[in-house]
Amino acid sequence: MIGIIGGSGIYEAFDLDDVHEEAVETPFGEPSAPITVGELDGTEVAFLPRHGHNHQFSPTDAPYRANIHALKQLGVKRVLATNAVGSLRDDLLPQTLVVPDQLFDRTRHRPYTFFGDGMVVHMEFAEPYCPHMTTHLVTSADVATDDGAHEGGTYVCIEGPQYSTKAESEWFREQGWDLAGMTAVPEAKLAREAELCYATITGITDWGVWKGAIDDRLGDVLENAAANEEAINATVEHAIRTLPDERECSCEHALEGTINTPGEAIPDETKEQVDLLAGEYFD
Repeated sequence: MIGIIGGSGIYEAFDLDDVHEEAVETPFGEPSAPITVGELDGTEVAFLPRHGHNHQFSPTDAPYRANIHALKQLGVKRVLATNAVGSLRDDLLPQTLVVPDQLFDRTRHRPYTFFGDGMVVHMEFAEPYCPHMTTHLVTSADVATDDGAHEGGTYVCIEGPQYSTKAESEWFREQGWDLAGMTAVPEAKLAREAELCYATITGITDWGVWKGAIDDRLGDVLENAAANEEAINATVEHAIRTLPDERECSCEHALEGTINTPGEAIPDETKEQVDLLAGEYFD
């Protein structure tokens, strides 16, 4: 099963066969919405809108842990996400698709890990996106869309829901970063802890305030998000149809060697809460 997490502008599942909804309960609460499960050319797909069907969850308040855990519970092993982002570069125009390969975290108020409560895990995160999945998304965009997708780049994740100040936006540009968004963190971190392959296709919706004031920024963002939707959906659908059966990466063993707390010292309540994620490593 392949998981799809839809960002702003992507609220409904694709044209799937044999569709039904799964109301999943997790140790971390309920996900953003019931998960739509169906088939695309014989591949089982689980679709989840990150912000809820009516965009009722802000970037800070989205239930990231419940979302990732729910997909894991259903049997998902690989996740393709979508994000609406602002451009920090003159050559990355609105309505351009980008598949980033790096992250910079500027968030402050989110739960970043499944673990804690007497259990310490130090997760490797040098490469925040699954390299096999990012390459596959770029290839899929090249085939499925007229303009393809820009390969690589750094996504700086801000807390939101406000946009950046001009000073912040200019500083991001000075660092050489490429995209600004609000939702890649902690989603990518949690996917790694859950040993899921994870990559995202982003659609640029605006320039960011470094370009100057805009009378109706939200209107522009929503208009460009709608324009990006067709290309993003085409890319993701092609990626699903052509994704190899085998995982060609180390994501499925990401927890190996990362648990710092001896198994006998981890409280039983904590073990129960994270059993699906780490139970095989407690012995």
